[in-house]
Amino acid sequence: MNLSQNKWLILTILSLIWGSSFILIKKGLVGLSPVQLGALRVVFTGVFLFSVGYKSLKTLHKSNYKWIVLSGFIGTFFPAFLFAFAETEVDSAVVSILNSLTPLNTILIGLSVFKIGATRRQFFGVIIGFVGTAILIAAGADLNPNQNYLYAGFIILASVMYGINVNLIKRYLQNEKPLAIATGNFIPIVIPAFLILIFSGFFDSSTLQVDGIYSSIGYVLILSIFGTALAKVFFNNLVQISSPVFASSVTYVMTIVAIIWGVLDGERIGFIQIVGGAIILFGVYLANKKRGN
Repeated sequence: MNLSQNKWLILTILSLIWGSSFILIKKGLVGLSPVQLGALRVVFTGVFLFSVGYKSLKTLHKSNYKWIVLSGFIGTFFPAFLFAFAETEVDSAVVSILNSLTPLNTILIGLSVFKIGATRRQFFGVIIGFVGTAILIAAGADLNPNQNYLYAGFIILASVMYGINVNLIKRYLQNEKPLAIATGNFIPIVIPAFLILIFSGFFDSSTLQVDGIYSSIGYVLILSIFGTALAKVFFNNLVQISSPVFASSVTYVMTIVAIIWGVLDGERIGFIQIVGGAIILFGVYLANKKRGN
């Protein structure tokens, strides 16, 4: 399989995995608080990655440790909590659409921080994408008045962090092994996540008696192994064999999967929301036409 075919295969696999992550977060929140879910996700993923990837840590260059640590916090730790909090108020399908802002933020951050050039078409794509976001949030607030769409800001913030992380990996960690990057990311974040889990009351006897707690833990375990651990390895590889914009475009392909899961779970998606989502995707499409990927 040549490089071009390989990157499209990885993109497809990631879309299916990450597209299913939003519904898993929603199910996990049935018996867990957002803080508990975020912390447990990091702990589960860290244990899994250490068990399969600890030998790969020897291949990391010491000069890149600081980038590994930074990538771990902005690419995994903080987003794990931001997504959990967002889905307490916003439907999982809408969260997935908002997450498709990641490629646009990747371009903006690449231009402003990493000095990666952008075309006029990409600027139009960014503007169109943010117009779609405004429509989506406004329409969602009208369709679901009981939901607090201010929580959509958590997803926008997470997409900015993802944009920084993609550029960081491409610029500084291009020559490191994907498994080593993923495993190294969790060295600095597992301990604080475990401490948060302790102080969240997760291990209290009363918590373990909450209805749905064990099924929620099961959903988070699946999310951690597939949606975080394996997906991070795939994604790190995708960033290395393609461009940052192409790699981040997984966020709008996986939106289709997430919307299907949301509808099957009874979430309401209005016509105006679909229009807003389509505008975002069109903006991302324009932005993704920078140059040959």
